[in-house]
Amino acid sequence: MIDLTKIFFFVFGLITLLGGIQGFVSAGSRASLIAGGVAGVLLLLAGYLMMGTSVQGGLILGLIVCLGLAGRFLPAFLKTRDLWPSGVEGVLGVFGVIFAILALLKK
Repeated sequence: MIDLTKIFFFVFGLITLLGGIQGFVSAGSRASLIAGGVAGVLLLLAGYLMMGTSVQGGLILGLIVCLGLAGRFLPAFLKTRDLWPSGVEGVLGVFGVIFAILALLKK
Protein backbone atom coordinates (compact mmCIF):
# COMPACT_ATOMS: atom_id res chain seq x y z
CA MET A 1 0.00 0.00 0.00
CA ILE A 2 2.91 2.33 0.72
CA ASP A 3 4.31 2.00 -2.81
CA LEU A 4 0.92 2.57 -4.42
CA THR A 5 0.33 5.67 -2.30
CA LYS A 6 3.78 7.02 -3.07
CA ILE A 7 3.21 6.64 -6.82
CA PHE A 8 -0.25 8.17 -6.46
CA PHE A 9 1.19 11.24 -4.72
CA PHE A 10 3.75 11.71 -7.50
CA VAL A 11 1.14 11.41 -10.26
CA PHE A 12 -1.43 13.56 -8.45
CA GLY A 13 1.26 16.14 -7.69
CA LEU A 14 2.17 16.41 -11.36
CA ILE A 15 -1.47 16.66 -12.43
CA THR A 16 -2.11 19.39 -9.85
CA LEU A 17 1.03 21.30 -10.76
CA LEU A 18 0.27 21.16 -14.47
CA GLY A 19 -3.35 22.10 -13.79
CA GLY A 20 -2.22 25.23 -11.98
CA ILE A 21 0.00 26.16 -14.89
CA GLN A 22 -2.81 25.46 -17.35
CA GLY A 23 -5.22 27.65 -15.33
CA PHE A 24 -2.72 30.49 -15.49
CA VAL A 25 -2.03 30.11 -19.21
CA SER A 26 -5.65 29.71 -20.29
CA ALA A 27 -7.39 32.14 -17.92
CA GLY A 28 -4.56 34.26 -16.54
CA SER A 29 -5.40 33.03 -13.04
CA ARG A 30 -2.53 33.73 -10.69
CA ALA A 31 -4.52 32.04 -7.92
CA SER A 32 -4.56 28.80 -9.95
CA LEU A 33 -0.84 29.06 -10.58
CA ILE A 34 -0.02 29.64 -6.91
CA ALA A 35 -2.48 27.14 -5.43
CA GLY A 36 -1.77 24.45 -8.04
CA GLY A 37 1.96 25.05 -7.72
CA VAL A 38 2.01 24.85 -3.94
CA ALA A 39 -0.32 21.83 -3.72
CA GLY A 40 1.49 20.03 -6.54
CA VAL A 41 4.92 20.59 -5.04
CA LEU A 42 3.68 19.49 -1.60
CA LEU A 43 2.31 16.25 -3.07
CA LEU A 44 5.61 15.65 -4.87
CA LEU A 45 7.40 16.32 -1.58
CA ALA A 46 5.10 13.84 0.18
CA GLY A 47 6.02 11.16 -2.36
CA TYR A 48 9.69 12.02 -2.03
CA LEU A 49 9.57 11.81 1.77
CA MET A 50 8.05 8.35 1.46
CA MET A 51 11.11 7.21 -0.48
CA GLY A 52 13.36 7.80 2.53
CA THR A 53 13.08 7.35 6.24
CA SER A 54 10.10 9.69 6.69
CA VAL A 55 7.32 7.50 5.32
CA GLN A 56 4.88 8.56 8.02
CA GLY A 57 5.68 12.25 7.49
CA GLY A 58 5.08 11.89 3.76
CA LEU A 59 1.80 10.12 4.36
CA ILE A 60 0.59 12.79 6.76
CA LEU A 61 1.63 15.61 4.42
CA GLY A 62 -0.07 13.91 1.48
CA LEU A 63 -3.19 13.28 3.56
CA ILE A 64 -3.45 16.94 4.55
CA VAL A 65 -2.97 18.18 0.97
CA CYS A 66 -5.47 15.64 -0.42
CA LEU A 67 -8.01 16.64 2.24
CA GLY A 68 -7.60 20.26 1.23
CA LEU A 69 -7.95 19.53 -2.47
CA ALA A 70 -10.98 17.30 -1.97
CA GLY A 71 -12.56 19.91 0.29
CA ARG A 72 -11.99 22.64 -2.25
CA PHE A 73 -12.94 20.82 -5.45
CA LEU A 74 -15.68 18.32 -4.53
CA PRO A 75 -18.27 20.96 -3.59
CA ALA A 76 -17.44 22.87 -6.78
CA PHE A 77 -17.87 19.70 -8.83
CA LEU A 78 -21.21 18.88 -7.21
CA LYS A 79 -22.39 22.42 -7.99
CA THR A 80 -21.09 22.85 -11.55
CA ARG A 81 -20.56 19.27 -12.79
CA ASP A 82 -17.41 20.52 -14.55
CA LEU A 83 -15.08 17.60 -15.10
CA TRP A 84 -11.92 19.73 -15.18
CA PRO A 85 -10.55 20.78 -12.82
CA SER A 86 -13.24 20.25 -10.17
CA GLY A 87 -14.19 16.66 -10.96
CA VAL A 88 -10.68 15.32 -11.51
CA GLU A 89 -9.06 17.14 -8.59
CA GLY A 90 -11.97 16.37 -6.24
CA VAL A 91 -12.10 12.66 -7.02
CA LEU A 92 -8.32 12.28 -6.95
CA GLY A 93 -8.28 14.13 -3.62
CA VAL A 94 -10.73 11.59 -2.18
CA PHE A 95 -8.64 8.70 -3.50
CA GLY A 96 -5.54 10.29 -1.98
CA VAL A 97 -7.23 10.52 1.41
CA ILE A 98 -8.29 6.87 1.21
CA PHE A 99 -4.84 5.68 0.10
CA ALA A 100 -3.06 7.71 2.79
CA ILE A 101 -5.34 6.46 5.57
CA LEU A 102 -5.02 2.84 4.46
CA ALA A 103 -1.24 3.16 4.21
CA LEU A 104 -1.06 4.75 7.67
CA LEU A 105 -3.17 1.94 9.12
CA LYS A 106 -1.04 -0.77 7.49
CA LYS A 107 2.27 0.88 8.43
